[in-house]
Amino acid sequence: MIARPGGRSARPPPGPPVTSARSPATTPARSPTDEVRGARHEQVRRLLGSRTFVAGSAIVAFWVLCAAVGPLLATKDPLATDPLHPLAPPSAEHWFGTDSLGRDSFVRVLLGGREILVLAPAAALLATVAGTMVGLVCGYRRGVVDDVLSRGLEACLALPVVIFASVTLAALGSSPPAIVVAVAFPLAPIVARSVRAAVLVERELEYIDAARVRTEGTAYVMFREILPNVRAVVLVEFVVRLAYAVFAIATLSFIGIGVQPPTPDWGRMINEHYSLLGGGLLGGWAVLCPVAAITSLVVGISLIVDGVTDVFERPS
Repeated sequence: MIARPGGRSARPPPGPPVTSARSPATTPARSPTDEVRGARHEQVRRLLGSRTFVAGSAIVAFWVLCAAVGPLLATKDPLATDPLHPLAPPSAEHWFGTDSLGRDSFVRVLLGGREILVLAPAAALLATVAGTMVGLVCGYRRGVVDDVLSRGLEACLALPVVIFASVTLAALGSSPPAIVVAVAFPLAPIVARSVRAAVLVERELEYIDAARVRTEGTAYVMFREILPNVRAVVLVEFVVRLAYAVFAIATLSFIGIGVQPPTPDWGRMINEHYSLLGGGLLGGWAVLCPVAAITSLVVGISLIVDGVTDVFERPS
């Protein structure tokens, strides 16, 4: 207290308000790795929230499950014939009826996708890997390398998938590895062209200039810098080529040079009975059931493509 002349005391003048000694909380800066991880988690969340992606995945998962556990669910031998009941209509005993040899169509449809669900992903994966490698080299190196490889890609793009595969299988035989290579080869240039276009955009960005300033090698820049940033294009291309591969392998079986009998196969089942479609409903289910199976699988893959494309092309 301060004594005034009249004997009264005065309070000291008020000072500045007392504040807490605690410093304001600061949010720690996120590292680039955390940001990349967070972006990936966000993309996964969007995928799982996409009705289109979920519906397509459910359809494909259904056929994969049938291929995996089909032999356990099959109550009849898919190769057992019944000459007394050919082209029998659907019934409690034969859910999808029987074919021209009296074989149970339900069991054959259940197991008929096993080969195509193995060969088609293998062909799509081979085409995607090969096409990605070529696209990376063309897009990053440019110059003479790009010109030579691009002219070769354009020549390969002129080859229809089914015609090229037919000629290849006629020469090599219809073994599973030959089918995979015959389908993958004409699909790879399509992947290479898409990846090349994406790489041409990425190579002009600042982070590529920074890598060059650090004197990083060509392989490092292509596979450690550019490839992770075009993975969305690669993923979409793989799923799209998967649908093409399913259709191509089914077509090869339909014309008789794909999966060989007695293995149940959707394409061959259509080939064996498509002539019955002109006779009304008699035996029509022997064709319509494998057609519906192929259609649903391709539609499911197409829905996955739409969902993935929507998620990766939507701005964050």
